[in-house]
Amino acid sequence: MATEADLVGPARQAAAEPGTSFDATPTDEQRMLVEAVRDFAHRACRPAARSADEACSAPEELLATAVELGVGALGIPERHGGVLEQRSTVTAALVAEALAEGDMGIALACLAPGSVATALGLWGDADQQAAYLPAFAGDAPPVAAIALAEPRVLFDPLAPDTAATRTPSGDFVLRGDKSLVPRAAEAELLLVAATLDGAPSLFLIESGAAGLTVTPEPAMGVRAAATARVSLEDVLLPATALLGNSDPQVYRELVALGRIGWSALAAGTGQAVLDYVSAYVNQRFAFGEPISHRQSVAFMVANIAIELESLRLVTLRAAGLAETGREFTREAAIARALASRHAMQIGSDGVQLLGGHGYTKEHPVERWYRDLRAAGMLEGALIL
Repeated sequence: MATEADLVGPARQAAAEPGTSFDATPTDEQRMLVEAVRDFAHRACRPAARSADEACSAPEELLATAVELGVGALGIPERHGGVLEQRSTVTAALVAEALAEGDMGIALACLAPGSVATALGLWGDADQQAAYLPAFAGDAPPVAAIALAEPRVLFDPLAPDTAATRTPSGDFVLRGDKSLVPRAAEAELLLVAATLDGAPSLFLIESGAAGLTVTPEPAMGVRAAATARVSLEDVLLPATALLGNSDPQVYRELVALGRIGWSALAAGTGQAVLDYVSAYVNQRFAFGEPISHRQSVAFMVANIAIELESLRLVTLRAAGLAETGREFTREAAIARALASRHAMQIGSDGVQLLGGHGYTKEHPVERWYRDLRAAGMLEGALIL
């Protein structure tokens, strides 16, 4: 029997109109939102970052404020309570970058639930959207996360070891392990990647499912995101749990959007490093003058700025192509490559520029260095 949702069909945000040229200048609306998010990141997230890193958990009041700012609702269609008529991956990238200027781990904790909502908005059918999206658009959205990475060497996100098999009744059984899933211990909904009939696919799993086990898995960086390992032992799921009808293009797009997300986070944390070391080298005196007067120091700061700008521009280019419905996989891969190569170097240079102070917790650069390592290593967890 057809439901009302079947008759209406799934809601989708319209693709933005493609421009004739690439312009990274934010619109007035984007600028207002980003300024509000950046103020929140600097004023609230950065002071709380050290304790959140030590506690491996983001403060509840910060997560609640992020919800009020709407950072997790950018990918929800208007019909289900979203605020944007058109898809805006660029806006999401700018928001992620601004949040990460405060702390990448807290930013990941704030953005992870909205990533699942974005996935439902992009690829969920009418019934899946009706079942989940209204709650994501509410005042107290559920905690959710994407579980893609796995605890194995040379993990290929396009070929997960986690396996899904069909039952004679048309249901699915999942077996495998996922690693470094943000806020997994408190998640009410997980979007899990698994191989089905030889193709990577996506499944919606609600908390409490039999065979689902979550174990804390603190990492070197992004510790405030409360990462955990998710084990799946013969988890039985209904046929309605499959997202995107096992379409390989859907899965590839999710991976590419995740790479844009990590690149945006890296750009934000890299900007925090640049701002901090620029002030430090101008205020730190040696032999009667600021150490910024030394060419080796000045060139290192300049290289951080150059590498950061290239990462930011390629990330926004990929986001701009995505939001207009054009092919963006290549640009997302380039952004990921730049984040892998330069983000870690930016963090390392930040520590180096502070000398011995950079190795202590008195200054935040050691934490930013640890976080920037994640941008080049982790897959999934968030999409924009």
